[in-house]
This record gives sequence, structure tokens and C-alpha cells, in this order.
Amino acid sequence: MNQPSSQPATPDLLYSDVEDDLRSAVRGLLADRCPPTAVLARIESGTPYDLDLWRTLAAEIGIAGLLVPEELGGQGASAREAAVVLEELGGAVAPVPFLGSAVLATSALLAAPAAAGPLLKRLASGEATAALAVPLPTAPGAAFPGSVRVAADGTLSGRITGVADASAADVLVVPAVGPDGPGLYEIAADAPGVSIDVPVSLDLTRPIADLTLDAVAARLLVGPDSAADALRAALLAGAGLLASEQLGIAQWCLDETVRYLGERHQFGRPVGSFQSLKHRLADLWLEVVSARAAARNAADALASGSPDAAVAVAVAQAHCATTAVHAAEECVQLHGGIGMTWEHPAHLYLKRAKADEIALGTPGRHRAALAELVGLPA
Repeated sequence: MNQPSSQPATPDLLYSDVEDDLRSAVRGLLADRCPPTAVLARIESGTPYDLDLWRTLAAEIGIAGLLVPEELGGQGASAREAAVVLEELGGAVAPVPFLGSAVLATSALLAAPAAAGPLLKRLASGEATAALAVPLPTAPGAAFPGSVRVAADGTLSGRITGVADASAADVLVVPAVGPDGPGLYEIAADAPGVSIDVPVSLDLTRPIADLTLDAVAARLLVGPDSAADALRAALLAGAGLLASEQLGIAQWCLDETVRYLGERHQFGRPVGSFQSLKHRLADLWLEVVSARAAARNAADALASGSPDAAVAVAVAQAHCATTAVHAAEECVQLHGGIGMTWEHPAHLYLKRAKADEIALGTPGRHRAALAELVGLPA
């Protein structure tokens, strides 16, 4: 009689037909509604988020509810499909609150579907947008934040800095500590006592906000028994899926640079034919291919509930973050003078890549976490 194998399942790094169809739909809409010229124009306006595009993505394609179960009005998909969407959003540096609402906030709320069910339905339909009120650099495994306190009357007071997508949110999911312990609370973004300040961010396509709460009425969503685990799971999912956004950034930068060097001529021949540039592009291609494998492995591990998900996420973030930055830097430099101009979108990708590099944990933080997870000595 054959003994069951104790070996872990082999990760599926390939894209399914469903994922390819989803990519095609998102890419087509972004090509029509979110070209680089439109993104550049929007960041120069007073409304950096394209909420009309977000509503179309949410209502017509259903990306806002990808991670929400069907019984709660969502698509019942997995992290694999969300990763494909983030690849395309990263490739367009689309100014929409997908990461903050459909990934971070939604993942935290899934820990308490009974209490958070009505809110999840609103998020899945695109009727409302949420933000998880933690500083964007917060890494998976960080201590539960204690900057917001719960008063005896159930109101929240405190300050949270550097929250992604908060300025576009209708609802804030706030980690807070009260007499009974930690919890996740729902507050309206326009409730009395809520102040949202938006400083100038490095990445103008994903503004961060500083929140000040002064005796704000709140509703408990996730209680002390599971709040810390819910937040940890949300940050792990966010970090793992952010790797796919970083992959999309790197892929766009590589493709655009190859295209440009094939068209730009110097000394009577395409610049891309020079051997030194070929070598740089070949090295970058290898980095991007490796980043794709790492990002897909993290998405698959999250989707399958693998016990090695934390390892896969740490590997993906440690590699994809630096690859995105390197690809964006090469894109700017190899475009020459035009790459340094405001009119060319290369700077948008460099700024998003640099902001993503510190989001949800730096590469160094993830390497340290990986060493601990696999038992490597310090």
C-alpha cells in the first residue's frame, strides 16, 4: 500500500485561462482609460485618484470583490486573480485604491464575515471604498499598533500617519486598543472628529494620508480574540500581492526601454544594437523573469493557504521590490535626456517603485524575516 506523500504541493506558477481573460479585460480598459498622458494630467490636478475608472473596474469587471466570497456579493476568487490585476495596475501606475480597499481592508474584514458582511458587500459592489488605517511601511508580523485608543464610551482617539488610499476611502478600518484588548473598528471617513491630512507624497499616483481621530464613533468588527491575527493576515496578503504590482512596474519599464532603444538611432544604427546595452537589458530581463516566478509563487501560496506562505511572501518582497527599482532606474537612464523630463512617464514608475520598496516592509526587513522563518542564524 502506497504511503501518502509528505512533500508539499508543487506551486503552480503558470497563468490559467481565467487569469488570462481577466488580464485581457483589465489591460484593455486601462489602455483606453488610463494611458500615461492621463495619469500625468491627473497627478497635476487636485484629484489624483481616478474614481470613475475605479467604479468601472469595480462594477464592470468586478475587481473590487475578487477576494470576497460569492455569498457576500463578491467574485469568490483568490489571491492568484488579485495578483494578475495588480500586475496590470502596476504596469499602468493606475491611480485607483485597489491595494488599500480590495486587498488590505478586505483581507482584514474577512476574519469576521458575520460582523463585516454588510461592509464587505458594499466594498465588493464598488458602492464603497475602504482603507486599512495602518502606516504603509508596516510589515507582516509587526506588533499590533497602539496609536489609537478606545475610550470607555467606545469612541476612538489617536493619530495614524502614512495611510495608503485613505484620502479616497469612504470607510476606515482602524486597529485600536481598548480596555478589552485589540480590535478592528469601522468608522466613516467623513465622521465628526476625523481629520485627514494629505501631505505631498513621493508617489503622486498613490497618495498617503495622516489621520487624526478625536472621539470618533466606531463599530467593532473584529474582537480581541482574532484582531491581531486578522491584521497579520491582511498585511501578509498585502505584501505578497504587492510583489505582483512590483512585477508589473518592472515589466513595463523593461518593455518600454527595449522599444525605445530599438527606435532610437545613433551613429547610423539603433542604440539597442550596442553590445553594452544588450548586456544590461539581458541582465534586467533575467531579474524580471525571476521576479515573476517569486511573485507567482507568493500568490499561489496565499491562494492555496500553504503553510509556507510567509516564506514565499518574504522571498517575493525581498526580490521584487529591488527588481522594480532597478528596472525603473534603468528605464530612466537608458531613455537619456527624455527620461529625465516630467512629460515622459518614466518618473512615475520610478517613484511608485521607490514607494513600494518601503511599503509593507523593506527588502531588508523581509530578508530578516525569511532568515528567522527558515532557521538561519543572524
